[in-house]
Amino acid sequence: MTAATTPRPKGWSWRRAKHRLAHSIKLRMVMVFLLLAAAMTFVFITGAQKAFSLGWREAARPLLMDYVDHLAADISPDTHSPPSVARAQAITLRLPLTIDIAGPTVNWRSHPGQKRPGWHRDDTGQTAADGQRERWGEGKGLEALLRRTTADGHTIEFSINDDVFERRPRLVGYALTALLLLTLLAWLYVRRLLRPLDAIGEGARRFGAGDFSQPIPQRCLHGPDELGELAATLNTMGDDIRQMLDAKRALLLAISHELRSPLTRARLNTELLPETADTAPQRDALLRDLQEMASLITDLLESERLAGRHAALQCEPVDLAALAREVLADLQTRHAGAANVRLHADPLLPTLALDPARMRLLLRNLLDNALRHSATAPQPPELHLQATGPHSAPDIELTVRDHGPGVPEDQLPHLTEPFFRLDTARTRAQGGVGLGLHLCKLVVQAHGGTLTLRNAMPGLAVTVLLTARAP
Repeated sequence: MTAATTPRPKGWSWRRAKHRLAHSIKLRMVMVFLLLAAAMTFVFITGAQKAFSLGWREAARPLLMDYVDHLAADISPDTHSPPSVARAQAITLRLPLTIDIAGPTVNWRSHPGQKRPGWHRDDTGQTAADGQRERWGEGKGLEALLRRTTADGHTIEFSINDDVFERRPRLVGYALTALLLLTLLAWLYVRRLLRPLDAIGEGARRFGAGDFSQPIPQRCLHGPDELGELAATLNTMGDDIRQMLDAKRALLLAISHELRSPLTRARLNTELLPETADTAPQRDALLRDLQEMASLITDLLESERLAGRHAALQCEPVDLAALAREVLADLQTRHAGAANVRLHADPLLPTLALDPARMRLLLRNLLDNALRHSATAPQPPELHLQATGPHSAPDIELTVRDHGPGVPEDQLPHLTEPFFRLDTARTRAQGGVGLGLHLCKLVVQAHGGTLTLRNAMPGLAVTVLLTARAP
């Protein structure tokens, strides 16, 4: 049974990135680093600008005025002659300045393609920037600093040559590249710093799955730190859990093995009792109880083998349809309704590499459970075997369904837990001890498959998906 593929919602990449950021301490630390770097840069630049604008401008104003006076005197050394264009060109070649000369005799601009400064006044007296005049110091304009008038009526204006700063975008690119490089170095350092978290997460998942063979590596950059202490604590916890589980399994296996000998002797002594009319009922009841106890011990041993990672599957090509018919024939000796079970087998059912003994156990438990809970149902249980997946590597979907009363929805997740029973007051004949579905789940997991349960309305349906991949 394959679930329908849900369409990927719009904006899925953004949601995934947002989810990753919310659940990744590494990304959040890098974001904090970037925000802190941007905030520090902004505060530094703003503070520096304020410091220069408040103090240094007023301090440099007399020096700038004196320097502009010397430049103007160099361009017009003779008060009775017009300004020299040649001297002005020599200054612009030597210094990053633009010079504008306007008057009755000479009208010349060193850089005619550049815009005039914002404080420049035209013939009407309006500024080029419509009142947005640059200020220097305590409200005094740049006009008084950078404009000089000669004795013959010529006006000489000085300003900064913008062509000299044409490399500013390149400098901005260098700054952005440096910022990205610093961010990359920060990301690599944070990733290396928090790398033990990945090992701790993998180790915790292994411990949760029952694999304690490999401890968590205690990786640290500069000796033991908090993450190393956490890894050591988890390793200690894993060792304690492994020892408790090993002790529990060893005790259970020992008790199970020790019980087999007295049970065998009790069964032999019971079979040697005389078969008289008075003792026959007690003898048969005792034999049934002994057989159930032996089956329970066998189930316990099999459960521990499968759960304890000691299951060495003896896989071989198995025809599940033929195996299901054999199991149904065996069940007829215990359940009269086994002959009425409806078997629906796909004629193109593939042959997978499975453990026949464990698959027989799986089919026996599933069918036995369905027969016991549908004894009074109007319809017999059903067994469906069908091929799913691609034709090149098809899987097998096995479904056993009964038409009994079903199971409460809140109890479905607990049905495969060991020794779980819906009604704790039920007897062995009515409901078992709660190992059947647990064993089925272990068998399916050992083969690399999945087991799901659902209410079929009416009855319970158990679906097993066996893959073509090797377990």
